[in-house]
Formats: sequence, C-alpha cells, structure tokens
Amino acid sequence: MKTVIIWMITVCLVFSGCDAFQYHPYEVRFDGDRNINENNIVRIEEQCRNLDSLCVAFISDSHHDYSDLCDMVRDINRRDSVDFVVHLGDLTDTGTIKEFVWARDYISGLNKPYVALIGNHDFLGTGDEIYRKMYGPMDFHFIAGRVKFLCINTNATEYDHIADIPDFEYLENAVTTDSALFDRTIVCMHARPYSDQFNNNVAKPFEYYIKQLPGLLFCINGHDHSFSFDDIFGDGVMYYGVTCTSDRQYMIFNINKEGYRYEVIDF
Repeated sequence: MKTVIIWMITVCLVFSGCDAFQYHPYEVRFDGDRNINENNIVRIEEQCRNLDSLCVAFISDSHHDYSDLCDMVRDINRRDSVDFVVHLGDLTDTGTIKEFVWARDYISGLNKPYVALIGNHDFLGTGDEIYRKMYGPMDFHFIAGRVKFLCINTNATEYDHIADIPDFEYLENAVTTDSALFDRTIVCMHARPYSDQFNNNVAKPFEYYIKQLPGLLFCINGHDHSFSFDDIFGDGVMYYGVTCTSDRQYMIFNINKEGYRYEVIDF
C-alpha cells in the first residue's frame, strides 16, 4: 500500500516539473523535537508518581482541521486539573513531514505533557518512519499514580495483516513488567477490535491477553470519529471511543482508587 502511494507521488513530481515542490512530501528529515513520548513520559511519571487520583484528557484524530486542534489545546490549557494528555492517533491526514511538524508544533502548545499514539493515516507514505523519529516506538507504556497506561499499535491493515499487530509478546510482557509499581491498567489504542483497521482474526485472543492485565479499568480508542462506550465482548471490559477534533469534543477521565468517571467536553 505504501509502495503504491510513494510511486504515485514520484510520477506526479516527474510530470509536474522541477519547481512543483521544494521538498519531497515524504521526506523523513525534520528539525525540532524528537523522542517526544519518551521525554514526556519522564515528566508524567515524575509529576504523577505519588498522586492518589489522576485527571487525563484523551484526544484523537486531529488530522482534519488544525484550527480546531488549536482551540482544543487552548481549552485543555485552561483546565488546571488535567495532569497530562493522551492523543489516540491520526496526527496527520496523509503522513507527510509537513503535517507531522504542523501537528507537533500545535500540540506542543499544551501547558502539560502529552503522548501520542500512531494512527492509520500516520502510516501513509513514510509516516511510520517519521513517527518513530518524532515520537518513538509504536508500542509503549508508562505508569502514573500506580496506573499503567498501555499504548499499543493496532493498525494491522497498514501491514496487510502480515505483521504481528497487535504485538502479543509485548502484551504478555506488560502483565509482569514493573508489576510492583502498578495495580491498575488502562489500554490505549487507535483502532479497537472489530473496526476496519484491527486484525479481527485475533480479536478474541487480544481480549484474552488484556484481561490478564492487573486491575484493568477500561480500554480507549480513536479512529471511528464518534463518541462511544461499549462492552464489545460482553465480559465487563468497557471500550470508550473518542471522536475526532473537528467534532470539537474530547474526553476527560478522573481516576482514583475507587474507580473512574468520565466527561465528554465540548469546546
């Protein structure tokens, strides 16, 4: 899929003249911040280590209108209670370097740390390479206030279902890694089971693995461009869907030892 897209871009460049672009849209070199997730995870874990409660903003699919993203950033910034932000993917529309830089620069306006997952649109062209340089590994986790946030790549369609997506070895290791430091878990992903991007041949094994996670609170995803809450497998595990930024909504979760509550925010 990516090979075809790159070939089409190359053909357009050849026939449109040397002055059509001043750079290749799928260039992977860029200036500015790199390893954003790793650097912000250090901040999140340090700031939230001893907290009994967390307030987390979940946003997603900001690739359609960056002016809405700017408004969302301003709205989150005025909420002092928010500890950090999780972007659930689709930072870009076509995976170009300019879109990644635009999204990064707009989101960096947040006055609190954030992490970003990769979405299916972010894979287009050389987007996965750019993402790795700008944000880091596609599967990652961190611990805030004894809650493990497990952020996993579920965009199997972008690999034509050939790669091991989701990575079950990573999920299995997540059960025991740093087990003394957390007692609850939240699973974050771009595309949830039974969506068009998920490898639905392994939907039930996926649910089996995440059910092994200590104190699983809920799963949360983007991709569908709609707010949703479902017990997909009928086993008590709730899946929350965060809508796109152009709907001018996001979600805030307040998490404590007794459980959690959420709010859909209009801005």
